[in-house]
Amino acid sequence: MITLKTFNRKELEDFISSGAFLQYDFLPVTKHRALSHIRNPKASEEDTLLILAFSEEKLIGYVGCFPDYFVIDGKEIRYAWLSTLYANPEYRKKRPAKALLKKVFEEYEGRIAITEFTKEAEALYNIMGIFEYVFPKKGKRYYFRTDAAKMIPEKKTGTQPLKPLFQTLDAAANVFISIKNLPVQKPDFKYEVLPRIDKESADFMTEFSGVRNAGEINTFIDYPWVLEGKKDEKYLFSSFAGTFKYFWIKIFDQNNQLKACLLLQLRDGYLKIPYLFSTADLAEVVQFLNYFIVINKVKGFTSYQTRLNKAIQESKAFSHIYNRDFKREYLFHQQLLELLPDNFNPNYQDGDGDCMMT
Repeated sequence: MITLKTFNRKELEDFISSGAFLQYDFLPVTKHRALSHIRNPKASEEDTLLILAFSEEKLIGYVGCFPDYFVIDGKEIRYAWLSTLYANPEYRKKRPAKALLKKVFEEYEGRIAITEFTKEAEALYNIMGIFEYVFPKKGKRYYFRTDAAKMIPEKKTGTQPLKPLFQTLDAAANVFISIKNLPVQKPDFKYEVLPRIDKESADFMTEFSGVRNAGEINTFIDYPWVLEGKKDEKYLFSSFAGTFKYFWIKIFDQNNQLKACLLLQLRDGYLKIPYLFSTADLAEVVQFLNYFIVINKVKGFTSYQTRLNKAIQESKAFSHIYNRDFKREYLFHQQLLELLPDNFNPNYQDGDGDCMMT
């Protein structure tokens, strides 16, 4: 028989503070990830943030919940993102994943959203027949340096012994790419690089409609899900990386007025742009990105920002070696969709949901 234990904000804080989360064969959460859930400005005191599944007091699975809400016509529609779902395969016959999901649906009355899911998880959600694909985002991944030593063994495990050869080939190719990029100059317009959002930027952002405000974004910058360091093998989701940094970029016009703000996330050589705020031409954003990518030796950059991707395609200065199309799917529970107006579109930015955190 499976028993389930839920944790709200206070209970999760006690669970982490006591060190009790460390006692199991695998970790149901890391301390820093739990703190981020606890500090989430959109989480109420009663919201369930973590659920554990036990079989005879042995932990066999868990699911993480990341509360959020829409404000539509002045009314809050609360829901939660599934941020983690794990079930020990040794207990598959007991169907812990199904029990965990059923409990999540009860806790949030079916108001559940999911994105960035694995193929295996997607198959499970589809089998359940209660989720629908909504609001797909088309994006691009741009590549700037070769990374065969990482990418090929990941896709073809039999090539692992050839990794030293791939590393040598990468080094040679990337020396050539570095030489090619020598002419890239520092932008000649005014910009600032900050560790978090300042007041001037926060005021600028109020001109834009969005799911998150400056305070919320700063909270997740201050309480990241990923820290720099060695991965804890007992936790199966994102927790540590060799490099993990956020950069808040401000770009000014000739009159020293703020014209664009963007958040960059750099993780182990791969770049994302969780947030971009600008109504102006994005040519200078593209120019800054190109400079940032070169000086930081970025390997790849993923963007679902439609306007930005169009500006990149029109730019002759963006120094990528190739690109390919990407698509981000969102799954919404049918009970959540019933609460939303017809033709509703949340206009998610790349970092909305839990995408900013990993």
